[in-house]
Amino acid sequence: MNITLRLQRFDPETSDPIAKFQEYSFEISEVATVLDAIIKVHEEIDGTIAMRYSCRSSICGSCAMKINGSAALGCKTRLVEVAEDGGTITVQPVGNLPVVKDLIADFSPFWSKIKSVDPYLKTSGPEPENERIASNESMVNLLTGVNCIMCGCCVSDCTVLEVDPSFVGPAALAKAWRFTEDPRDSATDERLKTLNDASGGMWDCTRCMKCVEVCPKEVAPMERIMEMRVAAIEAGNTNTSGYRHTESFYNSVKKNGRLDETRLAIDSAGWTNLPRLLDLAPIGIAAMRKGKLPPIRPHKSKDHKKVRDLYESVEKEPE
Repeated sequence: MNITLRLQRFDPETSDPIAKFQEYSFEISEVATVLDAIIKVHEEIDGTIAMRYSCRSSICGSCAMKINGSAALGCKTRLVEVAEDGGTITVQPVGNLPVVKDLIADFSPFWSKIKSVDPYLKTSGPEPENERIASNESMVNLLTGVNCIMCGCCVSDCTVLEVDPSFVGPAALAKAWRFTEDPRDSATDERLKTLNDASGGMWDCTRCMKCVEVCPKEVAPMERIMEMRVAAIEAGNTNTSGYRHTESFYNSVKKNGRLDETRLAIDSAGWTNLPRLLDLAPIGIAAMRKGKLPPIRPHKSKDHKKVRDLYESVEKEPE
């Protein structure tokens, strides 16, 4: 098949360090991958392209990149999946990380966040004679998180990290989940409390699903984050804006059949948190002027009683 590879180029040593795109048109086997195409360009057309790859088997995670705007492994993505014969494929380095050169990103921030969640077992009690054993059922459960190859695809496309670099991120939180779920770990409560209370922790995820969509190993980081939230609540960690947000959302829809945005904002901030409430006041006034917030009484759906009945029927069901 004939393709055009539209490759993002960036060289910090030039006088113009702004990233630009360079196109390469050539013929290649239709069974080739995007990584095969880049290697072909590097070996036969332009040897100045900087890139990272190793196993070419979807194991090492080195060839993570953005392909047509979404993060993926170059070695796992076949050309026919992203372009037709004669089509153009746009390739860029992973997002939300500093670019070193061309397709190479600096993963230092990524590893810093991974280290921040203490990615190792914390055990207590006497050392066993051989090893600490986990049941088969526990290991099957942990397998989801263990499958992570640290490629950074989820971090690349995380919409929260785009606007808030302090967010721990989906990869680190999925790694944290792996240890909170391990029966051999003795610091589960401590881990949950830290990630529950910390700014940039588990409650900062907006559930956009991007990390689930792009993960090449089906780790589904967002789902792991949601499971940690449930575990944190069950452990008694409820004095956070994240928990108050979920409770307010739940109660508002149950009562009115739709969301009461005013109450949600106030409940999430906390009625006693005066500085935060004052910060929200200008936003609330602006939203009210645009008709986005009800001035006094919340809006109710016409069939809000049916919504309430649905809530009650679900709440009565055994867990």
